[in-house]
Formats: sequence, C-alpha cells, structure tokens
Amino acid sequence: MSLSLLLACLWALAAGITGMLPMRYQYPPGLALLIVAPVLLAFIGYQHGLWYLLPALAGVVSMYRRPLGFFIRRAIGRKPEPPK
Repeated sequence: MSLSLLLACLWALAAGITGMLPMRYQYPPGLALLIVAPVLLAFIGYQHGLWYLLPALAGVVSMYRRPLGFFIRRAIGRKPEPPK
C-alpha cells in the first residue's frame, strides 16, 4: 500500500474517532483534519490519479458536509446559521 493511501486510512480512522467525541471536544481535531484533507487529497491524486482521488474526495465531503456547506454559504454571501 502506498504512503498516500495509508495516510488516508489513518485520516479516516482519526475522523471516525473525532466523530465519537462529545461535540465540544470535536472542534480542534475536526478543524485540523479539515485543514489536512486538501493536502492529503492532492497527494493521493499525485500518486494514483483521478480514479483514486474521486472516492477519497467523496469520503471527505461526506464526513464534512455540514462544515463545508457552512463555508460555501458564507463564501457566496449568505448568512449561515452557526451550529448549536
């Protein structure tokens, strides 16, 4: 297994563990994982190409759909509701 796919597996495990934490403890590790995701996706795309990149991208988007939606709404000028 290549380094990029091994790192992607570790990232997915870390994201799953972060998801099991209470909400107030999810923010710091979740933000760190969200920041690392584009770098990891670029590494996967560089080493393996588009067909490996697309499932990895789908996994990141499915795990972070709410924060990504929040940032997209904010970027297009809407006033998003912050999570409660």
